[in-house]
Amino acid sequence: MFDNKSIFITGGTGSFGQKFIRSLLENYRPARIVVFSRDELKQFEMQQVFNAPCMRYFLGDVRDAARMSQAMRGIDYVIHAAALKQVPAAEYNPTECIRTNVNGAENVINAAIENGVEKVIALSTDKAASPINLYGATKLLSDKLFVAANNLVGGHCTRFAVVRYGNVVGSRGSVVPFFRKLIAEGADSLPITDPRMTRFWIPLHHGADFVMKSFARIQGGELLVPKIPSVRIVDLATSMAPLLPQRMVGIRPGEKLHEMMIARDDSINTLEFDDHYVIKPSIQFVVQTDYAVNGLGEKGKPVAEGFKYTSDNNTRFLDVDELMKLDRQTA
Repeated sequence: MFDNKSIFITGGTGSFGQKFIRSLLENYRPARIVVFSRDELKQFEMQQVFNAPCMRYFLGDVRDAARMSQAMRGIDYVIHAAALKQVPAAEYNPTECIRTNVNGAENVINAAIENGVEKVIALSTDKAASPINLYGATKLLSDKLFVAANNLVGGHCTRFAVVRYGNVVGSRGSVVPFFRKLIAEGADSLPITDPRMTRFWIPLHHGADFVMKSFARIQGGELLVPKIPSVRIVDLATSMAPLLPQRMVGIRPGEKLHEMMIARDDSINTLEFDDHYVIKPSIQFVVQTDYAVNGLGEKGKPVAEGFKYTSDNNTRFLDVDELMKLDRQTA
């Protein structure tokens, strides 16, 4: 579905953007791929790797509505990946986080409608479900904006949806590169926030593939959540450095013991498909949609009342051996 299409990725120099673009170039013949980001050095470095004739690099910030609208001309599909994501930094710099994650989301929405974009998928996070930190709260607001945007399109064709998933293995700023750095520097222990801590875990290519498939699935207004395994943080540390002791340092400001992707209160609007869940919009749109059958013809069924999807009640956990194998693959 991406052949001869123009694809626009905000925050496109990040880990997700690079993996998504690699998949696009390997499997499709896009007319244009536009990377929109604010870091000229990262764009320069990325151009040395991704230099196909269809590639375009636009300097800009999602906070700049005019630049966003200008850069999105002639675009068919948008992936909104730009965000300020570091939990402690957001706690200490709340206004900056709001300007990027909330105001920036609104700018993406308005530019997409103005330019007649066909489909927009915004990337969310498990921290947006029942948030306890500012980053999660801003992403929840962003999710709500993208869902409600389907009521703003009027006669335009644009459809908006959200994809939410957990921690990405090896992405910049995640615990895996941090542990690797400590191990390489000869650390005598690995810091563990809490021995009970669990996290959702998804390889980068799985996240990119899920988003790619979601463009064919979405009808507008839904929030898609892939079924992914969980990890225990102590198992992760053991898999990376079996001989190093683990040092408990306590939970950071705004950090959860376990992560959540679907809250119990969302169960009344949640459908289960074979490999993912869909949270239906709680608001009514002008056009009524049967979300139990998606754009690929896949059928979902309602979850049980009171259902929740958290990293500690997951049916699938990666053990130490599986984590060691995954660590070798992503090193």
